[in-house]
This record gives sequence, C-alpha cells and structure tokens, in this order.
Amino acid sequence: MKAEQDIRPDWDEYYMSIAMAVRARANCTGNRVGAILVQNDRIIATGYNGTPHNMVNCLDGGCDRCANREKYDSGKDYDLCICVHAEQNTLLAAARFGISTEGAAMYSTMRPCFGCTKEILQASIRAVYYLHDWVYPDPERQASYEDLQSFVPDGVKQLQMEDPNAVWAVSNLRRD
Repeated sequence: MKAEQDIRPDWDEYYMSIAMAVRARANCTGNRVGAILVQNDRIIATGYNGTPHNMVNCLDGGCDRCANREKYDSGKDYDLCICVHAEQNTLLAAARFGISTEGAAMYSTMRPCFGCTKEILQASIRAVYYLHDWVYPDPERQASYEDLQSFVPDGVKQLQMEDPNAVWAVSNLRRD
C-alpha cells in the first residue's frame, strides 16, 4: 500500500491535473488545451479551446484553418482561426461572471502564445504554469516572445509532470 504522501499531489500537480481534465472538452483539431485560473487557492475560472458559442465546432469543420491545416503554417495565421484559445476562454469566463483576475495564477496545458500572453499581462495575472512548451514559429521573433513573457511578475514556468494524453493533445506529437 502506498503512503499518503506518494498519492497526494502537490498544489501545482493538482491544479495542472484539473487543467488537463478541462482540456478533455477542447474542440480544436490542432493543439487541445485546457486552462484554469487560481486565486487564493481557489479555482475561479476554467476554459478550453474551441469555436465561439453558437458556431460550428472545429471537429465538425467550423474553422477553415483547422479544417484545412495544410494551407496554413504551424503557429501562424491565428487571426484567420475562429477558435478561442483556452487561456482567452478562461479570462473571458472570469469577466463574464464578474470575477477579478488580478493576482491570480494561470495553469495551462500549453505555454501561452504571443496573443494570450498580452491578454494575461492585461488581466494582471501574476504567474503562469504550463505543461507543454510552445515555441514561436519564427526564430527571429522568439526573443520578443520570451521578452514579453518576462513581464509576468512571478514568471512563466514549465511544470515537469506526466501527461498520459500528450499525443492526443499536442499536434506536433501526432505528426511524428
């Protein structure tokens, strides 16, 4: 029989496990991402990526970028994608219900993209923890991306933990 300390996850593992559970609802043919916001050790909002309310889901052909991935470079043309990112949906859920995000921590199953990072900064999120890395597709812009993330007060940090659904969730793992 395992000792209790071997079974009970630490807080980061606990919150990331919940973000992975939220990710199960993702409806994108690319990366499937889940995110949560935590404030004062309480989950205040959750979100996953997919099309906006009342629109055809990606898995049903609702997004041209997702339906025709061969036409678009990986990590680019997000302005042509109708999907709302998990991090955005999490911030929007908090706003919809009038919940302040100032000082909250975000747990996301993927490192937030450039656009989501700007929104995280604007929402006064204090820290971001992610499971899978995302690298800006243009190496010349990677430094700007990392510089932007350096403005998150307590940082943007990768958690090292197992993801049993990584191949399902991360598009570049499915291509190998």
